[in-house]
Amino acid sequence: MDEIQPWLFAIAPLEGESLSHFLGRFRRENDLSASMLGKEAGIGAVVARWEKFHLNPFPSRKELEALAKVVQVDSDRLREMLPPEGVGMKHEPIRLCGSCYAQSPCHKIEWQFKTTQRCDRHKLTLLSECPNCKARFKIPALWADGWCHRCFTTFAEMSKSHKELV
Repeated sequence: MDEIQPWLFAIAPLEGESLSHFLGRFRRENDLSASMLGKEAGIGAVVARWEKFHLNPFPSRKELEALAKVVQVDSDRLREMLPPEGVGMKHEPIRLCGSCYAQSPCHKIEWQFKTTQRCDRHKLTLLSECPNCKARFKIPALWADGWCHRCFTTFAEMSKSHKELV
């Protein structure tokens, strides 16, 4: 007798979305922990590391292909959610542009590049803490509601607190 195969809800990646944010959205939609997703894909505990931008060693093609089968997203598309080769990442602080988030509610991978200091689209400094209560942002995989985990100020509202760069 064949074993019953579990089914999962497919989640479409958003433009520029970081792998951390995408994995969090996928896991919440399917009621999975990071370890459950890693086990389902056969890649173990690396999912939790990737959600924290700990990409050393960098995800291999084989790991991305295994994850792609489970999340139903092409492995090349998953690769786009990671930094380009040679671009360094900041593990912390987690950063965001409230104006971008208001337009497309997701964490953009480019915000974590070591070379990125501002939002090129809006010419604003990136925020690394809530301007209202000063709480540092949690990893994007945990951004379930798009607001500060301490004071509930929405990320979109935070756009009013950005400083414009000339």
